[in-house]
Amino acid sequence: MSSKKVLVVDDEIHILHVVAIKLRNNGYEVISAENGSEGFELACREKPDIVITDFQMPIMTGLELVEKLRQNEQTKDIPVIMLTARSFAIENGRKHDLQISEFLSKPFSPKDLLRSVEDILYQKDLIPSTELKTSVDSFDRTEDKN
Repeated sequence: MSSKKVLVVDDEIHILHVVAIKLRNNGYEVISAENGSEGFELACREKPDIVITDFQMPIMTGLELVEKLRQNEQTKDIPVIMLTARSFAIENGRKHDLQISEFLSKPFSPKDLLRSVEDILYQKDLIPSTELKTSVDSFDRTEDKN
């Protein structure tokens, strides 16, 4: 089995290191960026299986990064975990629109983050987005006939 690739985006170097060590020690390939702009370039180039991003960063925020990921055909289905001290600042409708899989408030436990990554990737493997889209399209066509 090939290892899953995780993109970690955070402007706090110690967070990048802690997260990278926890994920690498559990078999994940980790790539990292220090702001949303670098993160977007890496996501397009490397096609990670999941993105973990901080909310508040210079140059491009985590929210702006997720917006760009969702607008790009190659990255629109990549699950995202957002790390934030300000989860309350993002409206529920916005969370849903951007398809953010999970929010973890800082300070967070690396063990909890690992569990979230594993759960989200398990669900992604269980129901690939193309399969989900096919079933939704097929349901829509059935509804049209009725």
